[in-house]
Amino acid sequence: MPGKNGFRVCSVIRNDDALKYSLLIAMSGKGFEDTRQAAMEAGADEFMVKPLDFDRLTALLDRFATDSPSKQLSAVTEHTGNPFVRFWGVRGSIPTPGPETVRYGGNTACVEFRGGGEIVVLDAGTGIRPLGNALAAEFAGKSLSLTILLTHSHWDHVQGFPFFQPAYDPSNRIRVLGFEGTRDSLAGIFSAQMESPFFPIGLAQMPSHLSFEELRSMEFSIGKVQVRAAFTNHPGVCVGYRLEVENTSLAYLPDHEPFHRMRNHSVIPDALKDQTKQFALAEDEKVVRFLKNVDTLILDAQFDADEYARHTGWGHSSIDDAVELALRANVRRLVLFHHDPSHDDAKIDQMVQHAQELVAKSGKKLEVEAGREGSSCNLLVTSQLGKDLGTA
Repeated sequence: MPGKNGFRVCSVIRNDDALKYSLLIAMSGKGFEDTRQAAMEAGADEFMVKPLDFDRLTALLDRFATDSPSKQLSAVTEHTGNPFVRFWGVRGSIPTPGPETVRYGGNTACVEFRGGGEIVVLDAGTGIRPLGNALAAEFAGKSLSLTILLTHSHWDHVQGFPFFQPAYDPSNRIRVLGFEGTRDSLAGIFSAQMESPFFPIGLAQMPSHLSFEELRSMEFSIGKVQVRAAFTNHPGVCVGYRLEVENTSLAYLPDHEPFHRMRNHSVIPDALKDQTKQFALAEDEKVVRFLKNVDTLILDAQFDADEYARHTGWGHSSIDDAVELALRANVRRLVLFHHDPSHDDAKIDQMVQHAQELVAKSGKKLEVEAGREGSSCNLLVTSQLGKDLGTA
């Protein structure tokens, strides 16, 4: 392709909604292994060296005609049930296995969303490992297409990806979407944690069709799923997502601290205090508008009030502020998330009870529970429940 980058062409085709399930065979006069690997990473289904072996090409076409990845992908992604979310990792900062965390779980952030025929994975903490095992068992012998939405690149949100079983199946297509990190590209962040001596297998050795896309727009779609992003108050580049499909909605803000809390804590010159306070309140109002009337909100609620007083400025919310935000935004269902590593099951029970008491005092309707590994939520049922309760 004189004057063109063939790898880039492969990537563009694979990321085009109208073409992404097309059969794509890369052909090159260069037979180097790194050339083949680069073509496969860019989205090619197969790689052939010129001059072409037409018998092999014919065999490939015959194989794909009877057992094509596009047909398999269609079968896998046509999810006909109601939209739902399932929790695979609910912990913040670091995994916390042990007898004290059995009920709520110790894996770091990972949530599975299905709706509109799509499988969307929210973050890739250690919870993505059991998710990958479950997907491999569910779709055994079939190709799988899914999208990973990354909120940010802190370790507890990416550390499980090297153990994600579908990434080792060459018939699977995995898109990783997120915003560029502060110091490295999205692909660079995932690659760095798999470099020697940290991990025995490099990112480039994962045989699935793996692509990374750095988002440039705060609104986009994944198939029929409409997605909006909003920047949250957390160290580095961090966003939350709102997904809407089939008349229901889900918001995911695993790491967020109210702007006004942090600004009040900062040492600010007297001449700027009023201006700073107004700015912080305006930023908090943007978050409220982003979450307005969402059916289910998965929200950072890492600390109780006493703990938060000692951790102001760390980028996480107190349980009191999480409930206040959900009530202001007229959320129907609040799921407390990003549980602190020091919190055992009994402590999380206490936080849920406290949150429910705050809701009762407000006189408003809001269902509250804590994220728990293995639990799931039927979003359409939640949406209808909220309407029946008169909170729409």
